[in-house]
Amino acid sequence: MTERTENPAPAPLGAPAPLDPLGPLDAPDVPPAPVLPAPRPVGERRTWPRSFVDRLTDPLPGIRSMARIVREGSMRPTPESLREIPLLPHEPGPLPRVGADTVAVTWAGHASWVVRIGGLTVLTDPVWSRRILGTPARVTPVGVPWEDLPPVDAVVISHNHYDHLDLPTLKRLPRDTPLFVPAGLGAWCRRRRFTTVTELDWWEAAELPSPGGGTVRFDFVPAHHWSRRGLADTCRSLWGGWVLTDRHGQRVYFAGDTGYGHWFAEIGRRYPGIDLALLPIGAYAPRWMLRPVHTDPEEAVAACRDLGAKRMAPMHWATFLLSAEPPLEPLTRVRVAWAAAGRPREDLWDLPIGASKVLD
Repeated sequence: MTERTENPAPAPLGAPAPLDPLGPLDAPDVPPAPVLPAPRPVGERRTWPRSFVDRLTDPLPGIRSMARIVREGSMRPTPESLREIPLLPHEPGPLPRVGADTVAVTWAGHASWVVRIGGLTVLTDPVWSRRILGTPARVTPVGVPWEDLPPVDAVVISHNHYDHLDLPTLKRLPRDTPLFVPAGLGAWCRRRRFTTVTELDWWEAAELPSPGGGTVRFDFVPAHHWSRRGLADTCRSLWGGWVLTDRHGQRVYFAGDTGYGHWFAEIGRRYPGIDLALLPIGAYAPRWMLRPVHTDPEEAVAACRDLGAKRMAPMHWATFLLSAEPPLEPLTRVRVAWAAAGRPREDLWDLPIGASKVLD
């Protein structure tokens, strides 16, 4: 199969995800990347709308969907497939030595990464807890012991679901740790006594100084997802992913939680030259329920193509069993999809939990 590199033209806000993840064969010419906006002040306090429900790209599940889930019991793997749990890849190793110009990633499990960029150590959606509310306990240990972490220079949060925003983990951090969070989530963080909280809307950015000179830029970008933490706060805060860029233009994209859709091509247009995309491949079955909010392995490979990213590191699997697919299936399917797309094998960073990779 020949890889297609054309990106479809960006769809308007709220447009539904295309039915075919490979997109049209004859895509129009892509306009040049827009000039990125100036970064906003770190720790800026802002006022937001009461709801971000207008940002949804698909309707949220209703009562009928919930009743079907209860009736079919279709959100858990079969007892037979649970025998695969001991085979899930878990190979903790030491964090790599890095300099100010080195980019390296270590998978701690689920959507938690230790990203080393521009001399900074950045945690993504850190969840070091064994259990999270409403979810069975993790089936693999955390890949990086907390005591082995270097000082954490920043944390990025994609959205407020409990498997991505874990208060017990955040409480381990000094309260002056810079937190970069979606719009509407700042008050929650400040109530927990964090003092350097930067809330951003989609397509906004902030920067932190790099020990090697210059800055590391944190851009908040859209995702096909939603937010809720309690019974009465649905979509009261935003959701999205992050693009981290160092002074040399090296870029890491962290998708957070997302379904497949038009936003990937637009992110790739605005942030060309993504070196590594951290993309979710699990928690996708049943598709009738989860397609709008969780990519399956084939869609993740298509998203990597849409982004124009050179490399992909799968995540959001092998940690918490949130849905019905067999535990090992995401890894098998993503490897097949990557090969079918004609991508070089060495550019699929299908890391075991606890393993690291360094950008050349």
